[in-house]
Amino acid sequence: MKLGIIADTHDNLTAIEKAVELFKHEGIELLVHAGDFVAPFTEKPFRTLKVPLIGVFGNNDGDKLLLREMYREKGVGEIHEDPHEFELGTKKVIVTHRPMIVGALAVSGIYDVVIYGHTHKAEVAKRGNTLVVNPGECCGYVTGRKTVAILDLETEESRIVEL
Repeated sequence: MKLGIIADTHDNLTAIEKAVELFKHEGIELLVHAGDFVAPFTEKPFRTLKVPLIGVFGNNDGDKLLLREMYREKGVGEIHEDPHEFELGTKKVIVTHRPMIVGALAVSGIYDVVIYGHTHKAEVAKRGNTLVVNPGECCGYVTGRKTVAILDLETEESRIVEL
């Protein structure tokens, strides 16, 4: 299964649209958002992707109720409290917007993949038997780089892609 991974979109619709086009081209089957959507109107470009979205709230997501409602109502996907774990086939995945818990999650041995956001810095690393992925920032506001990640869940190979 091929996943698109995105975080820290911070209302940058142009960057979100570029990410969606990349994800379409890559043929992803699931989109994981590691938080900081910010406003509910950000669901519109994700709607065109036509794959499920699983996400967590970030520290800048103010109106959580409306965000969750809009994404669910428009059929985009589900936004959960942070952290959120799920299984895809035999792989156990957890997504968070809190970098301070990533180390503990990775060394716990519970998860095959830990996905996180908040730092705005892209990372793909193996910690023990756990793959750790931070797609960086889609918005590009902090680092000047708009990035996302692609993950092949079967091989656990991930790469950062600049938009």
